[in-house]
Amino acid sequence: MKATAEVFWTAFHHLPKSERAAVVERLLQDPEFREDLIDIALIDQRRDEPSRPLQEYLAERQEKSR
Repeated sequence: MKATAEVFWTAFHHLPKSERAAVVERLLQDPEFREDLIDIALIDQRRDEPSRPLQEYLAERQEKSR
């Protein structure tokens, strides 16, 4: 599967800038892909933040919703 991804990446990388922009625009029109991309960006951005127990996070969210 990584070989297929590499082929697509190489082809994308060799497109003219305007065509690359058109591909990205088309990808971003897909709501599921756009949501996945946002999730990946947020995870990457927050990677170095300290983690905390899930129960603590859920309790905090519940408290805020009251």
